[in-house]
Amino acid sequence: MKLIYPTTLLISFIFASDQIPGPPQDHPIIFTGATIHTVSHGVLENAEILFDGGKIISVGHNLSAMYKIEKIDATGKHIFPGLISAGSTLGLQEIGAVRATRDYAEVGSINPNVRANVSYNPDSELIPISRSNGILLALSVPRSGRISGTSSLMMLDGWTWEDATLKHPVGLHLFWPSMKVPKKDKEKEDKTEKDSRLKSIQKIDDLIQESRAYLKLKESGSSSYKHDLRLEGMLPILTGDIPVFIHANEVRQIEAAVYWADRQNLEMVLVGGKDSWRTTTLLKEREIPVIYTKTHSTPMRRFENYDQAFTTPFQLYAAGVKFCISNSESTFQTPHIRNLPYYAAKAASYGLPWEEALRSITLSTAEILGVEESVGSLDAGKDATFFIANGDILDIRTQVERAYIQGREIDLSDRHKMLYEKYKVKYQQKGLLKAPVSE
Repeated sequence: MKLIYPTTLLISFIFASDQIPGPPQDHPIIFTGATIHTVSHGVLENAEILFDGGKIISVGHNLSAMYKIEKIDATGKHIFPGLISAGSTLGLQEIGAVRATRDYAEVGSINPNVRANVSYNPDSELIPISRSNGILLALSVPRSGRISGTSSLMMLDGWTWEDATLKHPVGLHLFWPSMKVPKKDKEKEDKTEKDSRLKSIQKIDDLIQESRAYLKLKESGSSSYKHDLRLEGMLPILTGDIPVFIHANEVRQIEAAVYWADRQNLEMVLVGGKDSWRTTTLLKEREIPVIYTKTHSTPMRRFENYDQAFTTPFQLYAAGVKFCISNSESTFQTPHIRNLPYYAAKAASYGLPWEEALRSITLSTAEILGVEESVGSLDAGKDATFFIANGDILDIRTQVERAYIQGREIDLSDRHKMLYEKYKVKYQQKGLLKAPVSE
């Protein structure tokens, strides 16, 4: 037992991030000659962007002639707003096999009082890898039990979790019970599953009812009122301050969740939504946004088209359902958040217009998370959170060259790049790779 703490400490040092958070912006800067993808009002060719004090001052043409300040030539480059991952355990998980690094899981099935941001690790090795591909903001979500807690939108740069938090709470996360009926031993299993499902839903209903009674008692100023952390965590969804994010994929799950939220008079966001293409009319009528996380997945049923997961974003778009695209919710996919733009690219190659594909990982995400006034597009007055790339970010060949979060230039080095440089030298020394010629 004495070896546990030294071993854990050693692992922490090995996987600690060496990147230093960027200092606050101390002078105005203009990027000139770039192709600027504003998202909100199209693409501006040979344009300029001016930012100061962490905010975008202006986006347009001929700005450099109006201001005598630092100018950076970005001719031939593309400028995009920072991409937003709408759901992961980034910052809450490091090594899946080491329980001590899995801070997304809490004991018990009902934990509305859990906050993601206080457990966020700004030194996670997975953060630099994610932002190297343009992901500058991520929604960190606790994942355990039926009600897992409240999520936080984090900026992927900062010394502490307080520095990194852009918004908290964003939503209360509820994982809807399975509605599937197994075929084997159908009658017996059906009754067991149904009983379990009803108990789970009843447990949630009881908590809602208890929370409403607690809220009334709190507002009345009664001497009977006693502070309860668990019930306090439920209040923001009852007062309408935040929505309830319901994780559901199968059509019966989605329908049941929508009707439940309607019955409880709660604002809802659907997360997952693999079968959302089958419920577009319902989602449109109830104005329920979808965080679609299943772009890279196989069909749910044998009779479905092989490309159903790829075409679902287009079907949501065509039906007028508000949606955004995010990475898989699986904790196993946390190290692969960097692939977010390729999910949007896949949707674009299966019918979704390119502009909407880019919007689905920027402005649409910001709107669903309630931060569209700060991030998601390149507009005057918004945070200077953007990156410069050498091409279309939806193209897998594109490289991100510079990035800014609230005007702070961030370090784009990461473990992958370090290992690339290390082993490139190895093969140069062995004569298997040509070494660069020194000038």
